Amino acid sequence: MQRNHYDFLIVGAGITSAVFAHEAAKIGKTCLVIDRRDHIAGNIYTEEIDGINVHKYGAHIFHTSLRPVWDYVNQFAEFNNYVNCPVARYKDELYNLPFNMNTFSKMWGIKTPAEAKEIIERQKQEAAEQIGEGEPSNLEEQALSLIGKDVFEKLIKGYTEKQWGKSCTELPASIIKRLPVRFIYDNNYFNDRWQGIPMGGYTAMVERMFGDTEILLNTEYREFVAENEGIADRAIYCGTIDAYFDYQLGALEYRSLRFESERIECENWQGNAVVNYTEREVPFTRIIEHKHFEYGTQPTTIITREYPANWERGDEPYYPLNDDRNSALYEQYVELAKQEGNVVFAGRLGGYKYYDMDKAIDAAFDLVDAELGVDLRK
Repeated sequence: MQRNHYDFLIVGAGITSAVFAHEAAKIGKTCLVIDRRDHIAGNIYTEEIDGINVHKYGAHIFHTSLRPVWDYVNQFAEFNNYVNCPVARYKDELYNLPFNMNTFSKMWGIKTPAEAKEIIERQKQEAAEQIGEGEPSNLEEQALSLIGKDVFEKLIKGYTEKQWGKSCTELPASIIKRLPVRFIYDNNYFNDRWQGIPMGGYTAMVERMFGDTEILLNTEYREFVAENEGIADRAIYCGTIDAYFDYQLGALEYRSLRFESERIECENWQGNAVVNYTEREVPFTRIIEHKHFEYGTQPTTIITREYPANWERGDEPYYPLNDDRNSALYEQYVELAKQEGNVVFAGRLGGYKYYDMDKAIDAAFDLVDAELGVDLRK
């Protein structure tokens, strides 16, 4: 039953909110969580279909080198030993990611690190001669200067252009600051100390984090606070910061995504959890086969095609476009936010920043420390 007053109104039921609500409850603070969606867990929401935990908003693999974060999430879930080893498909060719000796061996028919380094250095030198003096002026020049023509054209160019909806020559060089290259036969995408998938799915993990916290779904913030004025002493707002201010300074820009899922009557459709499609002509960026995240043996399978999409107001925001224009606009909203007093903007949308899951939890630790005086890193 809903109370008349709470210490905190938390807007959004994702991972940031779950950490905060859990810690607030531990010290006797009351929280009410609202979310406009019909489920908890935000973009890491998983739905069980045919015994398979389907990642409804794209693949989410937990990985971290932050010991306090790893210890924290293990309170709420047991993680399996899934290792992320995506495959890239270019036309009818298959390559291992990240770029490693398996990739180079397939691409050039070579066997040793010395051979791979010689080819890459030669292609980098050719790119440098083509680019000329000065720093790379766009993403294409930057990538060519880091990895050379072959890897760029087959594994980076088309995928990146689909992802951002622009030619690589129109994208800033800063998007690719570096490209991880390994001269060993290792397909593990992450270098982090720990990784895995919570057994039973992310939704179950987040549900345990919220515990007995009151949650109202299908609830819009503006309508709710208009009808429940003064319901909480303080708000933790994890929605988009520009929407909170009714876009009075203009809308921040994002890239969005569209998902198409399909149930297939076979046990194993593509042989890997994630296959990237790097050709520009293929409209989706990747296909996820969800059962492979948890080593499923179900007689059927579910795949999801992931399509990048232009974002318009009202669409689901996924990736912030942190270019100069949007970064400057965000800072203007931060100045407005400072005047709110009893509202704290948090999470991926409140901070207009893309977070890996572990970094989102680490940022939530800072929020807990600032608001509740609890240091979760001790």
